Amino acid sequence: MDPSDHSIAWARRLRVRHLESFLILHDAGTLSAAATRLHMTQSAVSHWLSEMEELAGVRLAIRGRRLQLTPAGEAVRRLAVRVLGEVSRAHDELGAIARGAVARLHVGSVLAGVAHLIPWAIVAFQRTQPNVSIQVTEGAFNTLLDRLEKREFDLVVGSIDARAYGPHLAHEVLFEDAMAVVVGPHHPLAHARRLRWGQLFSYPWAMPQRETLMRTRLDTVLLEHGAAGLRPAVETGSIVTMQAVLRETDYVGVCSAAMAEHLASLGLLHILPLGDRESFGPVGAVWRKGGDDEVLHAFMQALREQADRIRAAEAGTAAR
Repeated sequence: MDPSDHSIAWARRLRVRHLESFLILHDAGTLSAAATRLHMTQSAVSHWLSEMEELAGVRLAIRGRRLQLTPAGEAVRRLAVRVLGEVSRAHDELGAIARGAVARLHVGSVLAGVAHLIPWAIVAFQRTQPNVSIQVTEGAFNTLLDRLEKREFDLVVGSIDARAYGPHLAHEVLFEDAMAVVVGPHHPLAHARRLRWGQLFSYPWAMPQRETLMRTRLDTVLLEHGAAGLRPAVETGSIVTMQAVLRETDYVGVCSAAMAEHLASLGLLHILPLGDRESFGPVGAVWRKGGDDEVLHAFMQALREQADRIRAAEAGTAAR
């Protein structure tokens, strides 16, 4: 008998239900709360946990007013997250195959700066890969990265920062983005040829939410231009909300230059001419190391080609 067979014998006896129940137990925090969620008695949950520990050959949790995982329990929790993530992916892929798609790609996206990049890439990608089913989910970058590591996403597209340099992650920068100040089509400053930051501070502002990358960058710029105490009339992470507010008011808004160029091309907003654009940072893609395959490589190539379009458009705007 191979020694490695004995070392993983406990894992062979695990069931998906074991892992699901363990995550419920961890999330509930107490045996009684977990019993309610699992439709079991508290003593049955305690007995089940003891069986899990006997199966693993090590203590998994410290019982008390609130249940605390031991280092071994934390290892089992991570295993449960990974396995259940893969099971969920397999379920989605089987559903896609049943619908006639031979592969599936789940992409997480930060809306600001990439809302047009991903649709362009999808259209270009599916011209050559029509049988690949693509699912796009929008959210905050931190949340998307957490779900990427849990194998809920194949790829995350957003503003690259230190969080993308995780030990289990790989990334590629697609283009450098900037911060753009925008107004609605009927704003008094919409057709100005040249403006200074000081001319904007008498208007109400629609700002990104606090603790986002864009808001942090904006606060730095406002500090540099003597407006550190400027308070927003509206705080939102929704481009749709900001665009709608600006169309109906004389508010001033902020978004990524890539997004601003897209909205300006549709006649929805005007970009204010403030001289040199303030840098926002790189936009790129992040994926798990070892989690790339031919489908992901093909989609990455589509993203690169669309990023080239964005850079060309921005260069044309700067030349004008």
